[in-house]
Amino acid sequence: MLTILEIIKKTTDFFAAKGIDSPRLNAELLIGHALGLKRMALYLQFERPLAETELEKIRPLVRRRSQREPLQYIMGETDFRGLMIKVDRRALIPRPETELLVEHAIAEAKEPATILDLGTGSGVIALSLAVAFPAAQVVAIDLSADALALARENAAKCAVAERVTFLQSHWFDAVPLDRPFDLIVSNPPYLTAEETAATTPEVRGYEPARALTAAEGGVADLRTILQQAPRFLAEKGVLLVETGIAQHGELKAIATNAGFSRCEGRQDLTGRDRYVLAWR
Repeated sequence: MLTILEIIKKTTDFFAAKGIDSPRLNAELLIGHALGLKRMALYLQFERPLAETELEKIRPLVRRRSQREPLQYIMGETDFRGLMIKVDRRALIPRPETELLVEHAIAEAKEPATILDLGTGSGVIALSLAVAFPAAQVVAIDLSADALALARENAAKCAVAERVTFLQSHWFDAVPLDRPFDLIVSNPPYLTAEETAATTPEVRGYEPARALTAAEGGVADLRTILQQAPRFLAEKGVLLVETGIAQHGELKAIATNAGFSRCEGRQDLTGRDRYVLAWR
């Protein structure tokens, strides 16, 4: 019988041969998930032999990861700013860049009463802002009915379902104009088709392409958002969007032409242009 540590080492070597980044971390997380053990508990049981029934739980997960299915989809959830979010192929896996987008939104919004999340996906932006601003009413839209179903599941999981309204819409098309928003936030598609094709097998093979790729050099959806947002923003309201790293010059020009009073770019944690903020 092989011990937990021996299985981790074998799995690490197997993942490394498949070209998987951080193979040891992936092995520990998957094996811990299969056994119902957090990493520290896993470490404390390194010398424990594994029964065949336990190996049967591990093998299919290792097989899926070796086929480059994302770890988060296999485990079924991921942490986003302290919220445990359900994730699957209906929506993109939340990333650190989007966590920073939410942090910028919280810093800039000044206690908004109304918030709009455009292209909500799994719901992480809308839910995080609902938690950060408990008095706010949040509207979260997405064109994908499947993504909206996932977002609703996460809203219930995070106990904010009563304060988030979900709406199927192509950007602003179905958003009512009767009450302007103090804050609009979006992580829209912004990759070119070539950039999407050059992503890792995990991204291009499993995550929804419609949430990654945009026409017009990656700016088509951002253009729509920037041009239409002023009609939906309250006086002194702010729009924040996540963007590609070579789009800021064009996007700032679009924002200025759309009538925003001020526009600025901000960088991500790696120092690359990643966010555009615009004020009405």
